[in-house]
Amino acid sequence: MGKRVLVVDDEKLIVKGVRFSLEQDDMEVDCAYDGEEALEMARNTKYDLILLDVMLPKLTGFEVCQHIREFSDVPIVMLTAKGDDMDKILGLEYGADDYITKPFNILEVKARIKAIMRRTSTKAVAEKKSMVVEAGDLRLDCEGRRLYINDREINLTAKEFDVLELLVLNPNKVYSRENLLKLVWGADYPGDVRTVDVHIRRLREKVEPNPSEPKYVHTKWGVGYYYK
Repeated sequence: MGKRVLVVDDEKLIVKGVRFSLEQDDMEVDCAYDGEEALEMARNTKYDLILLDVMLPKLTGFEVCQHIREFSDVPIVMLTAKGDDMDKILGLEYGADDYITKPFNILEVKARIKAIMRRTSTKAVAEKKSMVVEAGDLRLDCEGRRLYINDREINLTAKEFDVLELLVLNPNKVYSRENLLKLVWGADYPGDVRTVDVHIRRLREKVEPNPSEPKYVHTKWGVGYYYK
């Protein structure tokens, strides 16, 4: 069964081109042209990936991304202005998994989408085995991809969960930012280590009682991050 993608952009020519190209690869493509429409569709339909422009009418791409993260960990790829690092950083802050700079080459878009879907499906197959890791008041359900602390579920994005899972399954092993980037995002990911720092900071804000004094995700200064 083909993958289902939601493409969100108020430039109809861009949407038409992306939709046509993805459909050539047997993907099912839905389209939205403003933030409110995109959010409604994301609530009512299960997508394998959302391609989301930053600049949208009614709700911005950042706002849409933030709202979606309240109920779904679907991979989100932001479309950002050329060379605008702040858009990229904000997109990651709000829960995006990746970003593509406009104007873009449609072949790059397809390659990035396929890479994300490949990693997602590979991980799903690998996690068919039931595995629940419990450490003190933390419980990590690797099959259901859910985190509980003191029996309260903590809502993580896909990448936040991936980072935490890697650290928890390898306690006291220190991972450099470069190594985390490669293991979690893949060797073909074009972003830099700031991506890791943003996700670690967001992860700590969600799981740590006091993020400035981490209980779970620790920093070994000058080396990297680890769980204990």
